[in-house]
Amino acid sequence: MQHPSNTRGGLVLYVICGGLIMGAALGVRHVQGLFLLPMTLDRGWSREAFGFAIACQNLVWGLAQPFTGMIADRYGSAKVICAGTLLYGVGLWLMAQSVTPLQLTLSAGLLIGVALAGTSFGVIYGALARIAAPAHRAWALALAGAVGGLGQFALVPLAQGLLSTLGYGVALLVLGLSIAALTPAGVALREPDHGADNTPAQSLRGALGEAFAQRGFWLLGAGFLACGFQLAFIASHLPAYLLDRGLSARDAVAGLAIIAVTNVAGTYTCGVLGGRWRRKYLLAGVYLIRALAMVLFVTLPLSPLSLYLFCAVMGLLWLGTVPLTSGLVAQVFGVRYLGTLFGFVFLCHQLGAFFGVWLGGYVFDRTHSYNLMWMGAIALGLIAAALHWPIDDREIARDRQAGRRAAAA
Repeated sequence: MQHPSNTRGGLVLYVICGGLIMGAALGVRHVQGLFLLPMTLDRGWSREAFGFAIACQNLVWGLAQPFTGMIADRYGSAKVICAGTLLYGVGLWLMAQSVTPLQLTLSAGLLIGVALAGTSFGVIYGALARIAAPAHRAWALALAGAVGGLGQFALVPLAQGLLSTLGYGVALLVLGLSIAALTPAGVALREPDHGADNTPAQSLRGALGEAFAQRGFWLLGAGFLACGFQLAFIASHLPAYLLDRGLSARDAVAGLAIIAVTNVAGTYTCGVLGGRWRRKYLLAGVYLIRALAMVLFVTLPLSPLSLYLFCAVMGLLWLGTVPLTSGLVAQVFGVRYLGTLFGFVFLCHQLGAFFGVWLGGYVFDRTHSYNLMWMGAIALGLIAAALHWPIDDREIARDRQAGRRAAAA
């Protein structure tokens, strides 16, 4: 029976299901900065304690991503996604019950970190890349990212409304139930047999050895580290930074909402452009513009207008790196082990995210300022742009018969 991936119309259901799950998972992560002050003030924790828990979440997410990718590549993404949505709900429930920094780290850090590895880019994009025919792959990833961005946008006012009316504990419970309720959408993301892929047969060990031997694979990961540092720092600490500088909580919520809504257009546009132009140059451009935007934001006088302009620019570039990066991995290495290979690249992203969140709290607690963090984020953006330029983005040529022999060994 022919799989519906041969037409864009046949892909719509898969794209919507994947986008909704990704939007909910990343949306809750996007608004966690709104919980920093309410939880730390109520529990008597330091900002570093909260920042460390969220930093551990990012690190665990990155460490788990290669393994969830391997499981998805071997047994199918749907099983991993469904387990991830349920675990995410449990993690948010336990986060609401946390009364010590250790409990917060185990719930928000460990459990939600693993859940994100099963409900976000690596597994969702891996499933869609295998479901979609090559001619429609860039479009499917771009549209899924846009749908996910709409979910993120919707969660900003929802989370703030829940926080204002019900408190952070109930807010976390409602968010957890919402994600768990998306489990049936994960069931829909069943993939065709890998035999439908025209890539020569290859073992997992062979795929890893091939990727690890490529300098471009490591350059891509090093550049993605900068992305994780920048986004995690801004998402977790921007609300507190704005309140410290005299802006209101409403401004902070509006800023996060602007990032989320402009991310919809930015992710879709980057994904589509990645199907037309060379992805490595697009990625270099994204990091350069991000660095310039941060320079202007921290040097110009802070006002609601400057905040909104900064958030609009950052939102356009927020998650556009993901379809470009995953698309570049698929372009060079194929889609058979995309979940695994992207998982290792994403591990680098999450190492950066760990330091972006944790160092944000650490530096502030000791200097009472975020200035050093902004400087570090700018420098990493410039370095990432330089690292992407020399990547060899040509598809690796493989001998089909040799690949089949290796896979059978």
